[in-house]
Amino acid sequence: MSNQPPESAESAAAPDAPDRNPDFYAHYESLQLRRHPHGILEIVMNGAGANRSGLATADARMHRELADIWRDIDRDNETRVAVIRGEGKGFSAGGDLHLVEQMATDFDVRTRVWREARDLVYNVINCSKPIVSAMHGPAVGAGLVAGLLADISIAAKTARIIDGHTRLGVAAGDHAAIVWPLLCGMAKAKYYLLLCEPVSGEEAERIGLVSRAVDESALLPTAFEVAEKLAHGSQTAIRWTKYALNNWLRLAGPTFDTSLALEFMGFAGPDVREGVSSLRERRPADFPGGEPF
Repeated sequence: MSNQPPESAESAAAPDAPDRNPDFYAHYESLQLRRHPHGILEIVMNGAGANRSGLATADARMHRELADIWRDIDRDNETRVAVIRGEGKGFSAGGDLHLVEQMATDFDVRTRVWREARDLVYNVINCSKPIVSAMHGPAVGAGLVAGLLADISIAAKTARIIDGHTRLGVAAGDHAAIVWPLLCGMAKAKYYLLLCEPVSGEEAERIGLVSRAVDESALLPTAFEVAEKLAHGSQTAIRWTKYALNNWLRLAGPTFDTSLALEFMGFAGPDVREGVSSLRERRPADFPGGEPF
């Protein structure tokens, strides 16, 4: 898949189209921000978080930036629509295992990342601007939070959406409980979240987990076509409709808060250590027995 947007969406980062409002985004490093005509802002997950497999990994900096960016977009009067995508072989990889190990042993790190994970979900929900996601290849981890909470989620038919929490040995807490049952129903949500089964983009569209699934070659053109329509529409009507619809997600806030607390309680337990070891050694996990409740 080409990593370039359609030719009609010229990047304002080019020398002939300088960023007219650089202060908003000058401090971002793991996210690349590109302005396009008609108030479209492109967010590319790449930067320092790219791992050797060519996927954007949510290391400490990217995790923080993914939580913060939506507040800045909400305040940015030049942005009408945001498009978030990955670069390279996929949309996003799972969390950085080094960061996971720090969370398992350091209370301060664990509480900091908990706060960022909470902010990521609520900041996406509360961002007044419509968000379009374009997912290809693996879509896992913190990037997947934005990908599925986006107002319009578009996936390549060959994309592989995976919520990897139970494989790691912690509860599925960072977005799954707040949105999966609403999108695809409780039965499908439990099947994919408890078993940590991958969902193809094509299947995700069939069960309602994403808005649309398209051929990978059409992914970015489709995402920018949708963004153009949103950018040319009535901004008050679109933003107020988003605000009203997202009250369904706000109603699920207590469910999300509970799931996130249980996830981060798990980071202090024994299962996550086995989960990390098995991922590093590329073997099935052998979680210890016992009753956690």
